[in-house]
Amino acid sequence: MNIDVIEQRLVDLEMRLAFQEQALQDLSDALAAARDGESRNALLLHRALEELRHMRSAMAAGPLTGDAASEPPPPHY
Repeated sequence: MNIDVIEQRLVDLEMRLAFQEQALQDLSDALAAARDGESRNALLLHRALEELRHMRSAMAAGPLTGDAASEPPPPHY
């Protein structure tokens, strides 16, 4: 093989390697961002479930009143 051909093939391989390394880094960054989003969503879901549990407990503990006389008048009065 000619030295120029070998050198061109080497340059081509180096370029491919550089593109593959960049693609791998991009995928790694995307995966890290997805994991961060998943952690954030899991935390928000946990907080929402805790709030729902507290609301259910408060509703179960408090008496339910259907007496309209005990409620304040609407704002338009």
